[in-house]
Formats: sequence, C-alpha cells, structure tokens
Amino acid sequence: MNTEPKKSLGQYWLTDRESLEAICDIAKVGANDTVLEIGPGHGSLTKHLLARGAKVIAVEYDETLIENLRKNLAGDVEFEHADIRHYDFNRLPPDHKLIANIPYYLTSYLIRLLTDGKHNKPAIVALLIQKEVAQRIAASPGDMSLLSVFAQYYYEVSLGIIVPAGLFTPPPKVDSQVLCLVRRPEPLFTNISAEDFFRVVRAGFSQRRKTLVNNLKSGLYLSKDKAAAIMYNCKLDPSIRAQALTIENWHSVALKAIE
Repeated sequence: MNTEPKKSLGQYWLTDRESLEAICDIAKVGANDTVLEIGPGHGSLTKHLLARGAKVIAVEYDETLIENLRKNLAGDVEFEHADIRHYDFNRLPPDHKLIANIPYYLTSYLIRLLTDGKHNKPAIVALLIQKEVAQRIAASPGDMSLLSVFAQYYYEVSLGIIVPAGLFTPPPKVDSQVLCLVRRPEPLFTNISAEDFFRVVRAGFSQRRKTLVNNLKSGLYLSKDKAAAIMYNCKLDPSIRAQALTIENWHSVALKAIE
C-alpha cells in the first residue's frame, strides 16, 4: 500500500523530534487531555501526544493511511477516516485541544471553522502552518486582516517556533511556523453580538484598497454623513484603512454602526 506523501493532498511529513515536542509544549498537552489531531499521516506527532498521556482522536482524510496507523500505533487513540471540513466538533468535550500539522490549503477554512459560533471551540489550538499565514493571523494593527480579526476575537493568539522547510519530507517551498490559539474564557465584548460585530468587520474589509469610511458606507448601506459621524465619534482618521484598526477600534465602530 502506497503511503508516500501525496502532493494533491498537501502532505508533508515531519519527524523532527524537537519540532514535534515544541508543538506539544505550546499546547500544554498532558495526561487526561482529549486531543483532536488533524491529518496524523504516519503518526509521528500522534506518538508524542500519546507519550504525554493524552487521549487522541486522529482524523485522517487519506484512507490509505488508516490501516498503517492502526497497525503501528497503540494507546488511547481512535482513528477516523473523515474530512475535517465536515467534522462535528460538538462530539468533543468542551476543553478538548486541537493539534495538527495541516496542509496549507486548509488553513483559512479551518480558522473560519474554529471561529464559527455554532461550534464547540477547543481550549487550545496548535497548528503548524505556512509561516507567512501564521504571522498574518497573529498580526498587529497595521497588518490586520479579516482572518486575524476573527481569530483574535475568539482566541489569544501567539506564535511558536519556525520549522524550516528542509525538515519536512518532501520539503515544501516555504518554512512553517507554529500558531497557538488559546480560547478566551469569556466573550471579548458583552454589549454587541458576534453576528453584528462581524457584519461590520466584513463590511470594513470588503475592499482592502479603499478607506474604512467608504467600505462602511457601501457595505452597510450608510449615508455619507452617517459613515463620517462613525469615524468622528470613534476618533479615527477618515483616511484610515481596515487593516490599521485594533479589535477595540472595531468594537467602537460596530457599536456606532448598528445604532
């Protein structure tokens, strides 16, 4: 049975012990944790999770790998052949952790999935992803994106180690980095719903090259005077763009926009 990495599935195997331990460390994996692992591949990361006493639910899309995983790994582990894009996170305990070395093409979709208000959110997420994307999600005001606002609204975001491309088999074209998301214990804002908040944020990012005031006007169907008043009341420069706002700025803007 062929268990070589499949380019079509974005598979890159990582066996470097130091890197795998760093992923487990940043997620603080310990005994009695329930860990959802996406794409275990040959089980290199799975072995480290099991060695720390975690219960692992490993979801693998590539059916050709499942038999090999079941044969070579023992411990408190369940292997499921499934597509994570259709996985029911509500099956998991509320404080589960999500850990993965995921295909790059899945990153944006998975972050959106993890910030969907309908899902049971992990207590901690540790993802090994493309370095540029990890840094974009952890960005500060000036380089924010819709994806970074989504992530930082629901989680405290930090960056872990950089894993050089040469440590993977086969080597990808870019380096990777560990992204850590720690679920906020309480809602960030209690006087506005997430639905209303993100309706305004989406409008603000609708056309990245335009100013925030113009995006709000067109995206929320506001009058010119209303859009200008929002900027004035929030003490924001009329020429500012969405990527420059803090999460707190977005809160102020959203409250004024829905008045």
